[in-house]
Order: sequence, then structure tokens, then C-alpha cells
Amino acid sequence: MAKNDLLGGSLWDQYSNKVTTLMNNPHNQGEITEEECTASGHKLIVADFGAESCGDAVRLYWAVDPVSDTIVKSKFKSFGCGTAIASSDMMAELCIGKKVQEAVKITNIDVEMALRDDPETPAVPPQKMHCSVMAYDVIKKAAGLYLGVDESSFEDEIIVCECARVSLGTLREVIKLNDLKTIEQVTDYTKAGGFCKSCIKPGGHEAREYYLVDILADVRREMDEEKMRSAADAGAHGDFEAMTLVQKIKAIDSVVDESIRQFLIMDGGNMEVIDIKDSPDYIDVYIRYLGACNGCASSSTGTLYAIEATLKEKLSQKIRVLPI
Repeated sequence: MAKNDLLGGSLWDQYSNKVTTLMNNPHNQGEITEEECTASGHKLIVADFGAESCGDAVRLYWAVDPVSDTIVKSKFKSFGCGTAIASSDMMAELCIGKKVQEAVKITNIDVEMALRDDPETPAVPPQKMHCSVMAYDVIKKAAGLYLGVDESSFEDEIIVCECARVSLGTLREVIKLNDLKTIEQVTDYTKAGGFCKSCIKPGGHEAREYYLVDILADVRREMDEEKMRSAADAGAHGDFEAMTLVQKIKAIDSVVDESIRQFLIMDGGNMEVIDIKDSPDYIDVYIRYLGACNGCASSSTGTLYAIEATLKEKLSQKIRVLPI
């Protein structure tokens, strides 16, 4: 049966070429034996990690040079789907050549990004993203075994979802990287909130400092603010005409606050932007004068000219300012 018959053509198209290649032809699948390591003077490390609730599990093998702490060979066995195999293979590849202390810094996001064909397109569809989130845990376990320390000593992040071991930093980065907008998407991509659900919102079986609903809202707000700042910067570089209505208003308000409002206030007045209307030849900016500016003789002559000239200089020559 063809892959498209199994998965559906549109779903299959959401897998990167790297993932589909490694699903069927992993480079690092297999095991490293004690006999191999003894013959080469290396130390064998074998670490297991899995979640019974989802059926995914991985065994990681390292052959480590005990003199330099360098991982000279890395292999895996994966007990999961094709996506888990591809992710585990990439994880093993990323470990090779690194010191153990460096390998422990490899994150689930590093693995997923390495599986992408281009930086802007996720490597797997959202519902399979959770299959690539075992790397950090099994690497920590292997590093702990080699260094003789508890794996929790490597944990320098706040864990939000204990069930899936997903950290605050990972959640924030995944939301930004993939422009996630709903809790369902966050769960698809990270597995957070997919099990006991107590981390999703207040009211679960235990109180928490961080909840997915709050994290998502905070990150989305930061992303919106960054977009607004970028829009204002874009206006200063001649891209004003391509902005959305909201972005144009924000850009105009920014110029008014920086270059115009202070002079109106000195004369006891002020202004506000009421509306913006586009036409093929003009961008009409409707304003309302406030305070002493309302009814002032120069409000329709010199003051109006100065406002319009400033906005034209900073944003677009197509701007016309119309008082109402």
C-alpha cells in the first residue's frame, strides 16, 4: 500500500524530505556493544526513556572517549512510529563529536529544527510533533550515567508539564517559532497538557505557578507587540503603504508622539487619529483637534500643513491630513 494511502496525500506532504528519508533509512539505528567499546577503549553508555501513556520509547547508545569525554559514536533503538525513528536518528547524529557536557544542551527544538528542509517550515505535521520531544530527556539520562550525577542536576529550566517534561523555555520558543494560537496546537506540538491536563488552566488537581493558557496569552501579546514595533520601523523605511489599517494607525501615532504632539501640548492643544481611508492616489488620515487646537485659526492652515508634512516625510508622500 502506498504511503499516500496510509496517511492521506495532504498529511504526507507536511513531512519534510529529511524526515521521510530517515523514517525509511535511518543512519544511526542499531546498538553499540560492550565488546566494541572495550576493543576501542571507549566507555559504553546505554540510556532508556519512554512514556507508556503514548507508547513512544527510545534507547540511546553512546561510545564515549573517557579521556576527552567526547561521544565518538551514537546509536539508537526506537519503539515508536516513523516520526519517532527519524527524530531519534537526528538526535543521535547531533550527539556525535560533542563532549558529554555539550550534548546535554541539545534540546527537542534543536532536533526538530535539524529535521526541517527550510527554517520556516515545520518538519512534521502538528499531530506528530510530540514524537520529536524525547531527545532532551534521554540525553540527560545518558549524561547523568556517564558523569555519575543525577539527571535532574542538568535541569535549569522551569518544568510546566510534568507528564511530558516540557519546560517553560521550550513552550515559549515553540509558540513563537510555529506561530501557535490555541492550546490544542500547543499540545499537538509539545505534548504539554495532553495527559493529566492540570497544567492547562487553574482548577486542575494541583495548583501551579505556570499554566498553558497564561503562557500562550503572554507570548501572543509579546508577538503582537513585536509586530507593531516592526510595523512602525517598516513605516520609517518606506513600507507604510503595505501595512494593515491597525499597523498604519500605530505607525502614525508613533510619529505624532515623537515629532508632533509635544508642540501642540505647548500651545494647550492636542490631536487624535480618528480614521484612515486608502484610495489609489491618497492615504487620507482623519484627525480631531483637542483643547486649544480645536477652533484655532491655524488648525486648518499652518498647523495642519506641519502635521501633514511631518507624516509625509516619516511615512508616505501619499498621506493627506483631514481635520473633522
